[in-house]
Amino acid sequence: MAKGRPLINKERCKGCGLCIRVCPKKILEMSKETNGQGVNYPVCNDEASCIACSMCATMCPDCVIEIEAE
Repeated sequence: MAKGRPLINKERCKGCGLCIRVCPKKILEMSKETNGQGVNYPVCNDEASCIACSMCATMCPDCVIEIEAE
């Protein structure tokens, strides 16, 4: 299976959390820090488990996630 890692543009993120809900590996979580808009953004807590399915990127309404394939 393909491997990769999510690249998240934290400054453009509005913190909706949709990406977290659709991740089949459950490797995304909201950060404890906030971006320039004052909202928490998603971070990957286990890049080694990313299967590069792109579901998070597809679900993101603001296109702030890209998948970098290995």
